[in-house]
Amino acid sequence: MARRIVITSGKGGVGKTSVCANLGIKLAKLGKRVLLIDVDIGLNNLDVVMGVENKVVFDLIDVLQGKCRVKQALIRDFDNPTLFVMPSVHTIGKNDLDIYKLQKLVSDLDESFDYILIDCPAGLDTPFERAISISNEAIVVATPHISSLRDADKTIDALENNSIKLLGIVVNRVRGDMVLSKDMLDPIEICKAISQNLMGVIPDDDLLSSEGVVFSSTNNASKSFELLAMCVEKGSKEIFDYTKKYRGILGKLRQELKRRA
Repeated sequence: MARRIVITSGKGGVGKTSVCANLGIKLAKLGKRVLLIDVDIGLNNLDVVMGVENKVVFDLIDVLQGKCRVKQALIRDFDNPTLFVMPSVHTIGKNDLDIYKLQKLVSDLDESFDYILIDCPAGLDTPFERAISISNEAIVVATPHISSLRDADKTIDALENNSIKLLGIVVNRVRGDMVLSKDMLDPIEICKAISQNLMGVIPDDDLLSSEGVVFSSTNNASKSFELLAMCVEKGSKEIFDYTKKYRGILGKLRQELKRRA
């Protein structure tokens, strides 16, 4: 059976769709069968982030409304044959999605995949409850800002109240130079303060595409997602060293150049 992991945040705009997409890519590169489902009905853009928007003929809503077969709404990734996307491009009312049909759909897909990653809408109302109803594990994405952390803390409470296992926190858009200069909250200290496991740190990397997908397999963002995938798959505790390039004499020079940029 697939591990069903919801990628959530509480707050919008923290990059949960980007985390969902890149984690799915890295798990597929480990040889895992992965399905990404866009349950963010209001701001659905997982297909755009994955670069498959031109291949969408049918979507999640069509499947649930009986307008197509399940396999007709599954889009295979260009580069990873074991990675599939089920997009959501229709706009419907947030309460118009049949939660029971959604649960049955995901149950039917269970045997075909190792992982089902669910891109969750922001907030803690009905769409959030619908997304976690098809999940049994969760990753909470936050940025190193107080408002994001407050929302993450509320999300964690909601997950616990619904008996969803929290795998940990992924802190996105971290700048190591600003952490060292105390101008940005340190992800390690963040997770200590809210007593949660830090499972990943994603650097603020200029080599990410404008949509948020890693361009290269050698840049820092790619390495950070590889470590995150190993954490999910193998239970690895290694996280990306977000301050390494800013330590030492050369690192201080990089800090200064970054500050002036």
